[in-house]
Amino acid sequence: MGAGIVEVFARSGIDVVAVEVTDEAVERGQATLVGSIDRAVAKGKLTPAARDEIFARVGFAVGFAALHDVDLVIEAVPEQLPLKQRIFAELDRVCKPGAILATNTSSLSVTEISVATTRPNQVIGVHFFNPAPVMKLVEIVRTVVTAPEVVADVEALCARLGKTDVTINDRAGFIANALLFGYLNQAVSMLEARYATREDIDAAMRLGCGLPMGPLALMDLIGIDTAYEILDTMYRRGGRDRRHAPVPLIKQMVTAGLLGRKTGRGFYTYEGPGSPKVVADELTAAPEPAGSTQITTIGVVGSGVMARGIVEVAARAGFDVVSVTRGEAKTAAVTAAVQGSLAKAVVKGKLTEDDQAAALARITWSHRLEDLDDVDLVIESVVEELSVKKAVFAALDEICKPGVVLATTTSSLPVIEIAMATQRPADVVGLHFFNPAPVMALVEIVRTIRTAPETTAAADALVAALGKTGVHCADRSGFIVNALLFPYLNDAVRMLEASYASADDIDYAMKLGCGYPMGPFELLDTVGLDVALAIQRELYLELREPGFAPAPLLEHLVTAGYVGRKAGRGFRDHTNL
Repeated sequence: MGAGIVEVFARSGIDVVAVEVTDEAVERGQATLVGSIDRAVAKGKLTPAARDEIFARVGFAVGFAALHDVDLVIEAVPEQLPLKQRIFAELDRVCKPGAILATNTSSLSVTEISVATTRPNQVIGVHFFNPAPVMKLVEIVRTVVTAPEVVADVEALCARLGKTDVTINDRAGFIANALLFGYLNQAVSMLEARYATREDIDAAMRLGCGLPMGPLALMDLIGIDTAYEILDTMYRRGGRDRRHAPVPLIKQMVTAGLLGRKTGRGFYTYEGPGSPKVVADELTAAPEPAGSTQITTIGVVGSGVMARGIVEVAARAGFDVVSVTRGEAKTAAVTAAVQGSLAKAVVKGKLTEDDQAAALARITWSHRLEDLDDVDLVIESVVEELSVKKAVFAALDEICKPGVVLATTTSSLPVIEIAMATQRPADVVGLHFFNPAPVMALVEIVRTIRTAPETTAAADALVAALGKTGVHCADRSGFIVNALLFPYLNDAVRMLEASYASADDIDYAMKLGCGYPMGPFELLDTVGLDVALAIQRELYLELREPGFAPAPLLEHLVTAGYVGRKAGRGFRDHTNL
């Protein structure tokens, strides 16, 4: 991080004094900087002349004395409060009276750091994100005594660096880490409980949410020890929220020296210390033999967007499909939607006209459940209400032949309760597709305590035949993706509710600081606040975790009818967009 910040300033035409504690440390930092700049030259992003100019702007030194005449100091040492306080006391002694003293801390109290000096009004947090030359976000953290002119100077500096800044008050975790680390901690808890494998947890969040990395791989990149320190600090400073209490497995890994990429072993095993290449270890599952399925005909019950998408996916994959809706009007709407989607695929060159015609020929349109009497598998995709789903499954139990797999696409309801509406719970499984089904690659395969291994195997084979990636989990509210995603969204609403930061700043922090494709409020307005509230209520009802209780602001907006884009207003007004 220190070398990255040096590079950011030098690339922007600013002279930098890079200080370390020993000659060896200086050499390591210099090598990191040279390696980064040389890679940029090799990729054609910098000319050799520009490289030479950058190096000419950087001076390297051992000891604080070299900082006596700088205008700004940014400290980027390990996340240990006593260490940072000692450094700031020394900077206060060495630096000229007008110098601004900044800390790059990601979780510690800037206020506690500032009081180690005689100039706390000139101390500020300037939190860059890793890698600093690439990541656009900087969190500017003011304390209750930071001078307004210091804040203004640092904001202007960030603009000069080409960064996007968000200015916030001194609170544990600031914006990005306060939201990110609760999610990471929960993912570790999921692994510790053996709810899902490390690979399935990471694949679920990458493919289901479009995140650049899965949570466990990200923990390895950050460093398990660093993650522990951040979580522990946020737990102690942030009101002892259990969402931030480090999962015991994290402390055990730190004690065992399994710190992530930097040691070559964390949640995954790497080719060597510092290597990003994952290699197989004793926890790596053996590749499963290619599954075969006797499924040739699939029934899809429902008329919504998800049902239409599943009909299209199955027909394009070569399965005969019986699409069942509640009436002729619904059937006509589903038919038109599937035909339109296939036509768009032809226009985009993703499907030939012959393939389009073949897919449509495989679909039988119906509004009678009785027409599912000879299918091999049924996928239910009706409204997300338990009573409705149970009624559908009770009817399917009467209609379908023995051995037929009965699958529900529920995203939050207990699959076991749906299964027990039948006399064949061993044949019931959850197949949670993601929207839009023709595009999203992930399917969560949810087994209940009554699901037979043969049923799970058939679901595996079907998902593979559809060209999707299946991840396995037990029947628990939210499964993997929603159980990790929606508490994070709820945390963001609580942050807004507390007036800590604006919706725009929170969205910027997560997109620019963490590489998320959408900020939490963009995503909530897209998903629908009513949907988010329903899922959050299910999570809270099952887990009874206080941190999962729906944020009052979310409930109030839903009550007012502000449920997102579909209503024209949610956290933002969409009527003029």
